[in-house]
This record gives sequence, structure tokens and C-alpha cells, in this order.
Amino acid sequence: MSEIEPVHPNFITSAERTAKMMAIMLGICITGGAIFFGMGDYWISSPPAAASIGAAEAVAGGTFTGQEIPVSLSFVESSDFRTLAFNALPGDPDNNPTINAEVGDKIIFNVSNDGIAFHAFGVTAESEGLAGIIPGTDIASASSPLKPGESDTSEFIPAEEGVYYYICTVQGHRAQGMVGKIIVGDVSSDTQMMAPTPKPEIMEEPEIMEEPEIMEPFSGTISVPAGSSAPGCDETNECFIPADVSINIGETVTWSNDDSAAHTVTSGTPGAADDVFDSSLFMAGTTFSHTFDDAGEYDYFCLVHPWMTGKVQVN
Repeated sequence: MSEIEPVHPNFITSAERTAKMMAIMLGICITGGAIFFGMGDYWISSPPAAASIGAAEAVAGGTFTGQEIPVSLSFVESSDFRTLAFNALPGDPDNNPTINAEVGDKIIFNVSNDGIAFHAFGVTAESEGLAGIIPGTDIASASSPLKPGESDTSEFIPAEEGVYYYICTVQGHRAQGMVGKIIVGDVSSDTQMMAPTPKPEIMEEPEIMEEPEIMEPFSGTISVPAGSSAPGCDETNECFIPADVSINIGETVTWSNDDSAAHTVTSGTPGAADDVFDSSLFMAGTTFSHTFDDAGEYDYFCLVHPWMTGKVQVN
């Protein structure tokens, strides 16, 4: 038998169909090219500075063309820690001094922590809050602040006229008074930061004595509650919950940071730490534990927010 050779089919198209296909492909190429080259500026441009890094950073990075302006600032605190400031408390000379400069001047900050709390520093164009710290002006940070007695330097070269603010960047400290103005150029007075209008004094109603609450058994964990980074919790003794606990020798106490700010648990009293135990700075959502091996009464406080105090009684 003779072998049958396989037959391979030939796919043949017409010249008309080929011409139509070529016309379609050419049309696609022409349309795509027109779109691409029509947007040429888009492909070679960079995102706007304010959109990519924030409005405050967009004014940073000025060129030094003027004079150097040395400024010495120190963190100070009132005895009850409710009022914070630079150089002097409100009403005293040199409180939060206003700095006047021109575009291109170099302001050299020499900053020292002369208080007993933790602090940090930065310059921002924002009239409120802690956002928009201009790169190069920051000293330490809220998560790694200056400890009492420490100091550092930073520089700010304004690139635009306007009002800027030097602040403490630890949460709550700007609101307590650690903020001063930097006026760059000929800025009208209505754009400057105005001092807050004193609130009218409200007569307090006589306190009604309440029966003492029965304390629940201590669970072994003390909460650092939300909002404790601002004064006020000390009025109700709720900066630590519970603030006063009683345990036996050999038991362990755990502190849980349930606030949004960083805190410390430091043995002793504000301004007089005794080094029995110290958590150092611990962040939101973390804990610190200490086992008490000796009987006694142990006071403790937060180095960042010294109005926060508590006590552990070891039996």
C-alpha cells in the first residue's frame, strides 16, 4: 500500500481584507501617537510640591541670601505644669519672643530643655496643631524628645513671606503655650497670630459631697487613658486608672498605654525621679511592667506630662 501524504491546509485571505486590516492598525497607531504627544508636558513634568509633600514643606528649602539671626530658646514650665512656654511664662519678659526676618535670612535656633518634662521642637506654617513641620527645623521628635538638660540646634531659611510658628511638637504642649511667631517680610497685622481672648471666669457651683465609690479589685493592669496627655485628668485623679493601687510583695504591675501619645512611667515625683523604675518613652498600644520586691509606698509620674501622677502601695 502506498503511504498517503498529509495535506496541509493553506489559509488564504483576500487583498481587500488585508487592506482593511492595515487601515485599522494604522488608525490605531495614529490615534495613540496623537494622544501620547499631545500630553507631552504631563509625561515630563513632576507632581506639584504642595500635592506631593504637603503645603508646609512646599515653602521650605529657601536659599540663604540674607543675614544670620541667632535665637536662643528654652523650654519652661509652670509649677503645676498647666502652662508651658519658651524662655519665660506668660506675663514675664521674653515670653515666646517674636522673631522678625526677611526671605533668605537664616534663623539659627539654639534650643535647650530647661524644664523637667520631655520636649521637642519644629517650625510650621500651620496656625494650629502639630502638622507640617518644615524639614531641617526639627529638633528631636515626639517619639524621641529632648530630655531635661539636653539641647540642640536647627536652622530655618524662609523662602516666602508670611507668618510661621515655632512650637513644641510633643502632643498637647503647643496648646499649653509652647508656641511663638516668626514674621517674615512685611506682613500685615491682621495675618499675625492673635493672642487668645481670655475666657470669662465661670463661677463654680458648690461641690456636693458624694459617697466614696467602692473600688473594684485591682486586676494588675493600670491604664494610661485617652486624653491624659492634656491637663484635666489630674483634677479627678484619672491620669492613670486606677491611680492608687495596693499590692503584695512580689506582685507585678503592668501599665498599658491606651492614649494616642507617648508616655513614661517614672518612679518618684515631678522634678525628683528616684530611679527605682522607669519605663522610658513607651508608645501608644504598648505596655510596661515592673515587679515590686520590697514593701513601701512608690510614687510615680509621666516625664512627658508631669501632671500625670500615681501611687503603688506594696504591703
